[in-house]
Amino acid sequence: MTDTAVTQAESIATPTYQWYAGGRWRTAPGVFDDFEPYTGDVFAHAPDCGAEEARFAISAAADAFGAWAETGPAERARLFFKAAEIVRRRRAEIAGILARETGSTLPFSTFQQDLVAATLEQAASWVYLPKGEVLQSNLPGTHSIGVRRPLGVVASFTPWNGANILSWRAVLNPLAAGCTVVVKPSEYAPISAGLMVAEIAEEAGFPPGVVNVVPHAPGAAGPIADEFFASEDVRCINLIGGVKTARMLAERAGRTLKRTVLELGGYNPMIILDDVDVDYAVRMATFGSFFHQGQICLNTRKIIIQRRIYDEFLTKFVERTRSLPSGDPLDPRTIIGPLVHQGAVNLMDERVREAVRLGATLHTGGTHEGLVFQPTILTDVPPGATAASEETFGPLVIVEPVDTAEEAVAVANRVQYGLTSTILAGDTYRAFELAPKVLHGIVNVNAPTVNDEIHAPMGGVRDSGWGRTGPDSLADFTDVIWINTTSQEREFPF
Repeated sequence: MTDTAVTQAESIATPTYQWYAGGRWRTAPGVFDDFEPYTGDVFAHAPDCGAEEARFAISAAADAFGAWAETGPAERARLFFKAAEIVRRRRAEIAGILARETGSTLPFSTFQQDLVAATLEQAASWVYLPKGEVLQSNLPGTHSIGVRRPLGVVASFTPWNGANILSWRAVLNPLAAGCTVVVKPSEYAPISAGLMVAEIAEEAGFPPGVVNVVPHAPGAAGPIADEFFASEDVRCINLIGGVKTARMLAERAGRTLKRTVLELGGYNPMIILDDVDVDYAVRMATFGSFFHQGQICLNTRKIIIQRRIYDEFLTKFVERTRSLPSGDPLDPRTIIGPLVHQGAVNLMDERVREAVRLGATLHTGGTHEGLVFQPTILTDVPPGATAASEETFGPLVIVEPVDTAEEAVAVANRVQYGLTSTILAGDTYRAFELAPKVLHGIVNVNAPTVNDEIHAPMGGVRDSGWGRTGPDSLADFTDVIWINTTSQEREFPF
């Protein structure tokens, strides 16, 4: 690398980054401006890679795969622990980079570093998990086993929201399974969602070619994606992103018979039954709805509440929402920072205006200053409004009253997404009985929709994708090989 990681991050002048492949930092054919959402200033000059760089990165990953797949679990675990140590040492620096590049508030940016370090440390144990299985055989003298074998090169598409933790998740799961990785980070977070991972992997001592990162300018992902699908070495497409992109990638992957692992968005309901502590429900709903400006896949999108406590809840929810401080993400007091770019603000504005035009009631929010959009609460949203059934990636939540718990479940299930959900109830057993009826990959009883544990099998159903995180992800990045050993001669029919 021509400039050290710390020098790049701390330079007074706007830093120019290189891309990373085969264990070396390389100069891209061009650069693009990476803007700070809050100030509009240029944060960095990021590398603009294309087809040639993608081919090189894939080749480097393919060359490294054999040795990495054979690397013992103790050595892989040591590298994960070393990376965690580096993240903890650079905690404040990386949090500042994340806040500036993506608009993530400083508390959330700092939290991500702690979560990344903890994930690395837990993943160090996953390298021991792809175990074999002894199978019974009907044939005498036969020993039959099933073993897991890593797929090969994994192409990981990483997002700008929760950029640090989600980029590491897209890298660590394949690495723990014995795969090598080429990362295509979001053009809105090329540093936080990609190059920062490469810096830490290099410093930790990961072998050349195990981790590779090819950023690109806005709107220029096509040539890189084309190379991923054209290459026989790329055996899996690993996307953390939106449904629209996932449909395109899955269709192309079907034509080339590449495996896909898709962690997508959701339209996440919070069901509130009428025996709850209303003040606690308000606190949970505020956090679930507006954490990270509503820009993570786990945010609460619709609150479905029994009518008996609807008015009290709504009054207190609106009051609490109006009190949330907004502004500069580098100010530790800020709860609502900026959305990631102008397009996200435009989408929020469009969805709110459409809903109101169709008859919805706006209780608070609906306005913005720069890219900071005030948290917004709507009621009476008609089914024809886009916000009633499609994820709006911003601080927007809909509140809808129902009469019964069964009706609440039916409302929760009427959209095709199925990532995460919450049932909040005073009677925990009652909520637990309802939980299997909610068609989501995650059902939280008396916990917010924004709820994730590193070792848990987090993932969606229906239009929220397939595949799981944590140790369960090892099945996504490996094949099961059946091996038979026969110690005696067999009879054949001819």
